[in-house]
Amino acid sequence: MDPQDHERFRDYVESRWSALLRLANLLTGGDRHEAEDLVQIALMKALARWRHIEDPEAYVRKVMYRHQISRWRLRRPHREPTFAVPPADLGVADGTSAADLRITVGKALAQLTPRQRTMLVLRYFEDLSETEVAAALGCSVGTVRSTTHRSLARLRRLAPELDAPARTAATAPSSSLPKGAHT
Repeated sequence: MDPQDHERFRDYVESRWSALLRLANLLTGGDRHEAEDLVQIALMKALARWRHIEDPEAYVRKVMYRHQISRWRLRRPHREPTFAVPPADLGVADGTSAADLRITVGKALAQLTPRQRTMLVLRYFEDLSETEVAAALGCSVGTVRSTTHRSLARLRRLAPELDAPARTAATAPSSSLPKGAHT
């Protein structure tokens, strides 16, 4: 690798590390170590082909998606992530704050299967169309639709407060259930 390519790769990693780690964190269900491994694997694969990559962001994300798919296809025993339980004396939480919502969404996503979580992350966090998700995961559009439908239904059962009808547009944070995602 020549110095110019090396510099370009280093700049890319420095500028995109946080965003890639957030995506990996969602794909792995909140396991920070697994997320870091996923990003590092994707970056190592990108580094090997760096001079031939036209769109580094798309390449690295696709490697992350495919590697995560390979992980859940191996059908390893499911490891439940652990979350610290907040102390009861922190005060009364009304459930509408952005922090409470992120915790609720994170816990609910962690309880989904890796396949369900991947579908929802690609569809709503990455904002890919059903066709793009199908292409990225190597399945049919119908599979994306049915899996997304079942995943959202399960997410609503796991965290019914995410779909509370009492929320208004003024109080509901934008990171609650996706707009138009109805079961």
